Amino acid sequence: QVQLVESGGGLVQAGGSLRLSCRNSGGTFGSRVMGWFRQPAGKEREFVAAANYVGGSTDYADSVRGRFTISRDNVENVLYLQMNSLKPEDTAVYYCAARQAYDWGIEHASKEWKYWGQGTQVTVSS
Repeated sequence: QVQLVESGGGLVQAGGSLRLSCRNSGGTFGSRVMGWFRQPAGKEREFVAAANYVGGSTDYADSVRGRFTISRDNVENVLYLQMNSLKPEDTAVYYCAARQAYDWGIEHASKEWKYWGQGTQVTVSS
């Protein structure tokens, strides 16, 4: 059973850093492809970053490339999103997501992702 739980959100000043964590309360991560999305208030959910942990590939949205890093601790079964040089426009609810266990591709469309966490708020003040 996949039950993703995010943590680590909060309020930070522009230029600061936060690290988000995502655990599967149902056990180990069974998905090859895991990622992060975000949804600013009043806007649609958007792709942030993802990684294929079998193929070794990663992908980032242009808006976060070079500032955010996705990683996974396979021993502790935790997915991370390290966010540096945060900007006010990074303010959003951030969601951890996982594709089906047999899916290999990194997809930017949220409808292609099967499992979702409840979200954690990140607010960046100017």
